[in-house]
Amino acid sequence: MADTSLLSDTVASVLPTVVELRRAIHRHPELSNEEFRTTDLVASTLRRHGIEPRLRTPRPGLVVDLGTQGPRHAFRVDLDALPITEPPGLDFASEVPGVMHACGHDAHTAIGVGVALALSRLEIPGRARIIFQPAEETFPGGAYEMLREGVLDGVESIFAFHVDPGLDPGRVGLLSGPITSSADRFHITLKGPGGHTARPHKTVDLIGAAGLVVTHLPALLSRMVDARLPTTLVFGRIEGGSADNVIPTTVELSGTVRTADRDLWDELAGIVERLVADLVAPVGAKAIVHYIRGIPPVVNDDRVVRRLSESFSSVLGPDAVTGTATSMGAEDFSRYLEVVPGALIRLGARPGDRSVDLHSAAFAIDERALEVGVLAATAGLCDLMGGGPPVTPPSPAA
Repeated sequence: MADTSLLSDTVASVLPTVVELRRAIHRHPELSNEEFRTTDLVASTLRRHGIEPRLRTPRPGLVVDLGTQGPRHAFRVDLDALPITEPPGLDFASEVPGVMHACGHDAHTAIGVGVALALSRLEIPGRARIIFQPAEETFPGGAYEMLREGVLDGVESIFAFHVDPGLDPGRVGLLSGPITSSADRFHITLKGPGGHTARPHKTVDLIGAAGLVVTHLPALLSRMVDARLPTTLVFGRIEGGSADNVIPTTVELSGTVRTADRDLWDELAGIVERLVADLVAPVGAKAIVHYIRGIPPVVNDDRVVRRLSESFSSVLGPDAVTGTATSMGAEDFSRYLEVVPGALIRLGARPGDRSVDLHSAAFAIDERALEVGVLAATAGLCDLMGGGPPVTPPSPAA
């Protein structure tokens, strides 16, 4: 392993700022597209250390550029919290009613600041861009607007971390190919003339038609796609009817569709619309399907993954790097990977021996993940820029 003491010492010097910042953001979480206080806090922290960020005024979010010449590579972090009430007990628990950092974006943001501070104190072999993105938790995600603003102009590759409360701190999980799934939404409206439940044969039984759609659509979809491609269709809402003895004129159903295959994602809308129409046709119902394409799957670039794996191993040790599985969750980081190659990396943050999940009021992280994240991301950026992890220069006598 390379002598990485210079990098380790630099990260150690910025770590108190990183921890303090993460806790301040956690106390004051902000929902998607409302991250103005978080943006100001990040900007003021950077300015105190001599770094001038580029703000997205009047929108939340910011960008930091470091280095003056050479290839540019990027690291992305997200800013927003979730509409979840945090239980009491944490010294720096949320002070905003009904809002909580239950997905670890406070840690991501603090790590991004730590990377910027560390890089500013090192001689870096190229140019780095740290992207502080708002609204990852919205549908279809805040990455789209930042891309429209040219955030990846001149960038050759990009990577990001996401804390993983199921992976031990000190470890990172890597995977080539799909690491998260797409996320689309659908809204189905079933229509009929309505009538009395005593005479369903004289009208269209929309509740029965809805039952056909709910029970058979997921099963039929599974027979329309390659079984080797993870694909799910799940209903989250059904509304219809106002009385026990009245067949309604309208029933509404909605849910999500997810796949880890990029090509299949392009075909899903047509498949779902055709299957719904075929299911309700025998009972005479009219189906209107409103299909909303949202976020494509995150497909990690193999070359970037291999490069980062080597870099992480050099600074964290070979035992720190492990494989990981594809998630059926979605991440709008996928939008960046439609423009440049890159990778989403899982950052171990398991809080002790507890089993927690993302988007849960019980969510927590082990803060040791902050130092690991700053160390690995800084080394990874330097490696992608072509210089490898910063190392201690040899002594004159060597």
